Amino acid sequence: MAKSQSADKVAGISSATVQAKTGKTWAEWIKILDAAGAKKMSHPEIVALLGEQHGVGDWWQQMVTVGYEQYKRLRAKHQKPEGFQVSGSKTVNVPVAALYRAWSDEAARARWLKRRKLVIRTATPGKSIRAAWSDGRTSIDANFYVKGDSKSQVSVQHSKLPSAGEAEKMKAFWAKTLQNLKELLESNRVLP
Repeated sequence: MAKSQSADKVAGISSATVQAKTGKTWAEWIKILDAAGAKKMSHPEIVALLGEQHGVGDWWQQMVTVGYEQYKRLRAKHQKPEGFQVSGSKTVNVPVAALYRAWSDEAARARWLKRRKLVIRTATPGKSIRAAWSDGRTSIDANFYVKGDSKSQVSVQHSKLPSAGEAEKMKAFWAKTLQNLKELLESNRVLP
């Protein structure tokens, strides 16, 4: 293993968790996958190897593969086959209808998503919005969840980002922007 890396936690998942769910630690998986030549395999080939030869369940096939790829520096943090992807979420003390409207209503959205434009492609009222981002090449998926009578959550996924640097920038942007949205909604300063 690389001197600067530890297999105690890979891709944000502890070795103890991986062992509890797959029967092997990160160090064991890295050794097994190295011996199988996984460093030269594609993502789907590693996934297939884990499922077919080691009986790893579907979700954990993906987690172990991504962890291995990140550990071996074959994949950067937030990297997906189509680019980089970041996510964020925020729970807000307003009904889900109000949170959804803050996203779906263009005038309301302009109050908290300043200087940015979404082109909504599909929307399911109170549930989800799929949109193109203002740059014209990345996309936004926003999902809405009821957390109580006057409590809801939005989960945002920003996909197809061109670089790790852009991913980190947008992760910080969404953290700040969702906090701003929460403060505005809870003080009744977003919706007309």
